[in-house]
Amino acid sequence: MPPTRERVLQKNRTREAILAGARVLIERGEPVNVTAAAAEAGISKATAYRYFSDPAVLVAEAGLAVEVRPYEEVVAGAEGPRERAMAVSLYFFDLAVAHEAAFRQFLARNLDCWLAEGGGDRVRRGARRVAMLQRALEDVRPLMPAQRFDRMIGALSVATGAEALIALSDIARAGPQEARETVAELAGAVLDRFMGVENRAAR
Repeated sequence: MPPTRERVLQKNRTREAILAGARVLIERGEPVNVTAAAAEAGISKATAYRYFSDPAVLVAEAGLAVEVRPYEEVVAGAEGPRERAMAVSLYFFDLAVAHEAAFRQFLARNLDCWLAEGGGDRVRRGARRVAMLQRALEDVRPLMPAQRFDRMIGALSVATGAEALIALSDIARAGPQEARETVAELAGAVLDRFMGVENRAAR
């Protein structure tokens, strides 16, 4: 069963604390490793290693984390759940475009780590888009079964960010503007499909 919003937020807080510890080390010019970042954040070494086992991944994400804007800024001016979810989807795609090289490097380090550990389902990503999408659509949550809501969040998560950028630019050969328009179309189609006529009043 997909994690609840509360569980996602809890994991994000722990992950952000570790990343904050890593950024402090980077700013002080000290070597960055998982143990040192955990100590700086006041988190146990065992907990930190559940989120990061490779310092290269930790450093890569620490740099990216600085760029992520607060939810309130991302959805500023958007009215209703649908517009807020669209704003979140386009924000994460635009973020990937603006920092494409860094995101590609980050994804590569994650894949290297996954291969070195023989796969598995250990938490590897911050799931920021999931938390923001859940928040954007919280008014819709009571209007549909929990499983359907989780599937909608999952579908929206697939259709944005660095993964969508890579698929659209590398495989579909779409230009930046065409790729962005495609992300908007995909997000809109997912929202229409899952929210349906019965939920239009919540928009």
